[in-house]
Amino acid sequence: MEILHSLAMVPRLAVDLGIRAYQRHLSPHKGFTCAHLVAHGGRSCSAAVRAIVAERGVVRGIPDVLARFLACGRAAASLGPGGTRVRGVCCCGGIPIPFRLRA
Repeated sequence: MEILHSLAMVPRLAVDLGIRAYQRHLSPHKGFTCAHLVAHGGRSCSAAVRAIVAERGVVRGIPDVLARFLACGRAAASLGPGGTRVRGVCCCGGIPIPFRLRA
């Protein structure tokens, strides 16, 4: 049973490692911030997804991750084009998640 539990943790650990690498090596250099973070405060989408995966796992966390990405898209739309520049996409696949440029 211990081996099965360890094998079940591999996807969760792989996603966590990927998000940590993104947060450490890519995010500081991209020049813009998560629209959800800008609009609502709290955590960035990468931090939120990391917490969701840690708590629920990769497969069970999919609905919550998708809900967060949709909320981020709505946050970007609420920031509007007037005076707030929004650009960028999520680096996790082809899901377009807008981000606000840092001031």
